[in-house]
Amino acid sequence: MRRAALLIAGSLALAACGQRNELEPAPGRALPPAPYGVSEPLTSSQLLAVDPQAAPKRSVELRSESEEREDDPFDLPPEG
Repeated sequence: MRRAALLIAGSLALAACGQRNELEPAPGRALPPAPYGVSEPLTSSQLLAVDPQAAPKRSVELRSESEEREDDPFDLPPEG
């Protein structure tokens, strides 16, 4: 019985964490000021968006086939 109550309380606590409302600043706090050149302050969803410079897309094509490596004279096993 106690275990079931603990399980229900835990699942309710986790369900409360999944809020889907628009984020708002804490009481008494404000969003950061608008960047230079922007007339309106950014919304919370705009502030949370990842900048393309922070997460660039891959522009280099990966090798589609594996290739045999040439012998490397400096690739020696460890001593000992």
